[in-house]
Amino acid sequence: MIEKYSSLFAGHIDLGEVGQDTTPANERRYSDVELAGVFAKCEAMAKVMDDCGYGTLWFAEHHFQREGYECIPNNLMMGVHLAHMTKTLKIGCGFNITPMWHPLRLAEDYAMADWLTKGRVIFGVGRGYHTREVETLGGPLIDKEANRDVFEEQVDIMFKAFNQAEFSHKGKYYELPPKLPYRGYELSELTLVPRPWKLPVECWQPVVSAQDRGLDFMVKHGIKGIVGGGSALMAEGNIHAFQRAHERAGIDTKLGENLCLGITYHLAPTREQAIREATPYYEEHAKMFGPLGFLGPLKPEQIEAIGRRGGIRKSGIPTLKEAFEAGSWYCGPPEGFVEFLQQTEEKFPGLEIVNVQSAMGTPEAVILEQLEWFAGDVMSKMNRAEAAD
Repeated sequence: MIEKYSSLFAGHIDLGEVGQDTTPANERRYSDVELAGVFAKCEAMAKVMDDCGYGTLWFAEHHFQREGYECIPNNLMMGVHLAHMTKTLKIGCGFNITPMWHPLRLAEDYAMADWLTKGRVIFGVGRGYHTREVETLGGPLIDKEANRDVFEEQVDIMFKAFNQAEFSHKGKYYELPPKLPYRGYELSELTLVPRPWKLPVECWQPVVSAQDRGLDFMVKHGIKGIVGGGSALMAEGNIHAFQRAHERAGIDTKLGENLCLGITYHLAPTREQAIREATPYYEEHAKMFGPLGFLGPLKPEQIEAIGRRGGIRKSGIPTLKEAFEAGSWYCGPPEGFVEFLQQTEEKFPGLEIVNVQSAMGTPEAVILEQLEWFAGDVMSKMNRAEAAD
């Protein structure tokens, strides 16, 4: 049963113009003042969501995005700041891209944020999908196997640091601590100072390819999964695969349990109006994410078409109307969204958390309006229906 409602914001600034007939993604450039405007946007979203009773505002870690799409380089700093501006809203790291970090620095930073906010920053880890970011900051991404190997060893190290008062590690990429003398003795163990305020650590990860290896690794550490909303195509198969991974580990779960489902949405009095209003945002989303694989496999000529002004309509990728009909977006009146969520509950009885988010390119004023509208006319009705049940 869905009990909590959250939102994911990847960090786009107000772009000024959006849609397929505007500036191509790779040609966008903004000033430092414009790019830093994303911080005030985050503050505004956090305050509205806190007032409206949302559970978590998730942010994405990204770097070097002069194009204005994903402009938050440090989720933990943002989380501490916003936790001190709000009352109950939690701030989620969706996600810390571990191949761009030293695992012990990331573990320390999270533990510090956990203490400073008394548990209101939620930990999250990911492997990354921008070569410009990951490879520049010292991690592998083009080599997918190396990326997976590094990621898994890093997460193993962080959970050792969280859960053990003293720990050591020797693997393919890391030997911690290094063998060396220290203040009169031979160093053999380390201690994270401080360890997190709340143990065990609640950790989340995107469910993207849903391969057995990755899902089994998540279950090993008790990591929860976010499906959809930018981290994967909204695929029912991923949710079933996540349940099967728990079954392989001998853990009985309901379908959808330990998952958060992401749904991109736009509310309007009618479906037609919602699709018309949101189409430019959907097109900006496609310009950004299509070449990165988030619209499914694309041919080189489709990627080329998306990369030029006005090319989307000739690319053959699904329209927003088709995405809505496939169930990966919701567009329409609030009562239709209530029905959509109730059907989702029936399909995934273990699902407790839903992320609702506006698409890449949606202006701040529209995002805030949509969050307030959803809280007033969708979330409140869902909560009343569950209380009656």
